[in-house]
Amino acid sequence: MLSGVFHGSILFLVSAGLQVVFGVQKIFNLACGSFYALGAYVGVSAVGWYVGAGGPPALFIAPLAVAGLAVGAVGVPVERGLLRFVYDRDETFQLLLTFAIVLMMEDAIRMTWGTSPRSTSGLYLTYGRVGVLGTTVPVYNLIVIGASLAIAVLIGWLLTRTTFGWIIRASADNREMTEALGVDMRRLHTTVFTLGTALGTLGGALVIPATAAMSEMGIELIVEAFAVVVIGGLGSMRGAFVGALVVGVLRSIAISVYPELEMLLIYLIVIAVLVLRPRGLFGGPPA
Repeated sequence: MLSGVFHGSILFLVSAGLQVVFGVQKIFNLACGSFYALGAYVGVSAVGWYVGAGGPPALFIAPLAVAGLAVGAVGVPVERGLLRFVYDRDETFQLLLTFAIVLMMEDAIRMTWGTSPRSTSGLYLTYGRVGVLGTTVPVYNLIVIGASLAIAVLIGWLLTRTTFGWIIRASADNREMTEALGVDMRRLHTTVFTLGTALGTLGGALVIPATAAMSEMGIELIVEAFAVVVIGGLGSMRGAFVGALVVGVLRSIAISVYPELEMLLIYLIVIAVLVLRPRGLFGGPPA
């Protein structure tokens, strides 16, 4: 269960970025998985540089998180150079473009880091283990879970208590009226997409001590992120949080009980939600 919550915490970061982008720009960003993989590889490189420079291992999480957030800046050229031209076109063009970004990013990762998996060489247990509910859990897992909860609270505060959050919500409800009131939608789109990208790359960086970075890890993440938004409701941040926990815990239970059911169980839940509540658990009414 705790392993599932850890995976759900990582999945929430990626799904939250996906929900923010869809809410404002109405684009289902398949490239979120590629940004996740990019954050993982940059995180490995940042930690390798940090340890090689003689930095104390106990503080490795700082360069890891900073690198994960910083590489989110790749969202600026992607949004301005590519996505801006398909906002007003059919959804098919948007899906094709974001999937093309997935393929290009995967090749770019292979050209830069090669095809062999990369890892952080044993830093996962730097903070030791702690007893929880009769078992031992790596402290790093609890740190990531706590960080994900803090980010969830911060996103909620940003969207409901700040002027920027009000503008985001207003543009999600009525783009034309928001623009008529003087909001620079081009700048807003760039900012929101970069924020969503940074959440995805941060998730990729934070998962690295627990697993190895692989070029194809983004494809698997896209499937899970899609399941999260279907279960929670497209465009709902609360839905992203609940959906990520559901997917993470179910995946962990399936792996520990009967690994062959890992993806099947998630798809069965998705099918059940689509049949019983097509808008998801927290999705809004249809337009």
